[in-house]
Amino acid sequence: MAYPQLTDKAGVLQTALAIRTRKLSVAEAVDAAITRAGRLDAELDAIAVTDFERAYETARAMDKLQRRLDQPLFGVPMTVKESFDVAGLPTTFGHPQYRDAIAPRDALLVRRLKAAGAVIIGKTNVPVDLTDWQSFNPVYGRTRNPHDPERSPGGSSGGSAAAVAAGIVPGEYGTDIGGSVRVPAHFCGVWGHKTTWGLVPKHGHDFPGMSRADGFIAAADSPLSIAGPLARNAPDLAALVEVGADMPLRRRPKPLKDCRLLAVTSLPGAEVDASVAGPTEAALQALARAGVTIDRASDLLPDQAVQYRAYLKMMNIVMARGAPAPDGKRASATDWFDLLDAQAASMARWEALFELYDFVLAPPAPVLAVPHADTAVFRGTLTINGAEHPGSSGLVWSGMATFPGLPATILPIGSGTYLGSELPCGMQVIGPRWRDLDCIAAAEAIGQVLHH
Repeated sequence: MAYPQLTDKAGVLQTALAIRTRKLSVAEAVDAAITRAGRLDAELDAIAVTDFERAYETARAMDKLQRRLDQPLFGVPMTVKESFDVAGLPTTFGHPQYRDAIAPRDALLVRRLKAAGAVIIGKTNVPVDLTDWQSFNPVYGRTRNPHDPERSPGGSSGGSAAAVAAGIVPGEYGTDIGGSVRVPAHFCGVWGHKTTWGLVPKHGHDFPGMSRADGFIAAADSPLSIAGPLARNAPDLAALVEVGADMPLRRRPKPLKDCRLLAVTSLPGAEVDASVAGPTEAALQALARAGVTIDRASDLLPDQAVQYRAYLKMMNIVMARGAPAPDGKRASATDWFDLLDAQAASMARWEALFELYDFVLAPPAPVLAVPHADTAVFRGTLTINGAEHPGSSGLVWSGMATFPGLPATILPIGSGTYLGSELPCGMQVIGPRWRDLDCIAAAEAIGQVLHH
């Protein structure tokens, strides 16, 4: 089963290996990435902030150094999402008034990427306040999907996914609270991973003005939101997760044929368009033919309508940092603790489900890449099977893994036709907490069945 691929450029680990074996210099790798950006980004507008000159200087200096085995990303050119602080570059979250808000210090994750040998060539585009499945703002303009420039690459890590899909860089780091890594991966036909909540730190991923002048970070990591990588294959995802993680992760390898999977393809109030349902069903049938055990329903699955309501309420409080809702009501401390209780109950139910099932398969979103619009997806509608549905209904599918803090890997599974355009389609593989590497490995095994 084929899926649309835009580039045959080397991935993260392949680039690192070429540099380590001196088949490629760091300067050559960085120059190639910057050249691709110059050739492709005029149309895509994926890169919001360039840091080419410093990247060149870093590359030339690294070529004089000994290649170290403890630097798995040595010499690999990368970008990061605009919302991560990179010392000397602005962080705006899409707001014009912060165009000159220069970060005094790298975010902790950026420091870890650099310590692993990555060369940061710039930062990628986002929607205002990171609150849309599109990526446009009045500071840096609109990012286009490299498969169809009339479509969104997703959001809020849309610039990230577009840069990876087009081959500008082999890997990226974005963030996700409402599908912001998973939906762009799905829209752009690349791999993405939503990490277990709390695994990868987000210190230095703060709204502009929240860091003190002395460079120390003032804001705490927010509930629900995670930092997660995008790449063009599963091993690269795993490598990027390990570089960013706060703790070592254990691998518990299990052949796919020995796994029991639960496929969730329909939920109340969350209709899925035929352009997504078709490739998803074809993938499930291919797995079944390969001997993989897949159940299509289970009473162990937490009530997703109940979970969605709690997730949406918690996410809105987090995104507004407790400010009053549009109706003027402000959540109380009691409301917050009630939500924490609901989240704990959801986690316990998912743990019970994973005593029987190894992984859960589900669509990342109810549609493929949406046409550009001047209003946020969540404030408008999604066209699903010819009818208009509230844009927020798509969050049911991202909330499945977000509310209980679970890891979820996106793999490309094929393509479908949505509103007249042939576009890539992904699937999310959801696993138990802290089993990120196993989740990625399962997605890789599924991909091998589907694509080979």
